[in-house]
Amino acid sequence: ALPMFRLMVDLLAELDKRVATLDREIARRAKEDEAARRLMTIPGIGPIAATTIVALAPPVETFAKSRDFAAWLGLAPRQHSTGGKQRLGSISKMGERTIRRLLIIGGSSVVRQACRNGAPAGSWLERMLARKPRMLVSVALANKMARMVWALLTRNEDYRAPAVATV
Repeated sequence: ALPMFRLMVDLLAELDKRVATLDREIARRAKEDEAARRLMTIPGIGPIAATTIVALAPPVETFAKSRDFAAWLGLAPRQHSTGGKQRLGSISKMGERTIRRLLIIGGSSVVRQACRNGAPAGSWLERMLARKPRMLVSVALANKMARMVWALLTRNEDYRAPAVATV
């Protein structure tokens, strides 16, 4: 059994080297692409998510507003509205799976950091974490990040952190 385990360990080491090489290549390409560089200024979006968005998402001009982009990803809540009363359900999950998954993972990392180190006082994230479960906040943050992605790509700007209102 020992020779078989050594063979498996060697195969895993070789796969780790290949993954590290591919990660470096993705990071290099993300730094070279202007749109990906802008997207990486958003907290929770790294080189992999940025290059995936640039590669898989249709041109942002396709979407009239940021909610349409979030709905295309499957991150916008279903609407059951009638008579002027708005009722929002759960997210539809019908859309681009890869980008949605990466945005949720990025949102989860931001939420985890906020839980460990504390969210900025008075911020949207702090208020949400105080009253909602962490996973729900992660998905809501992914929705918010998708809307930021649309805005950054539409306006050709870098991300600017929102100012926290003092009361």
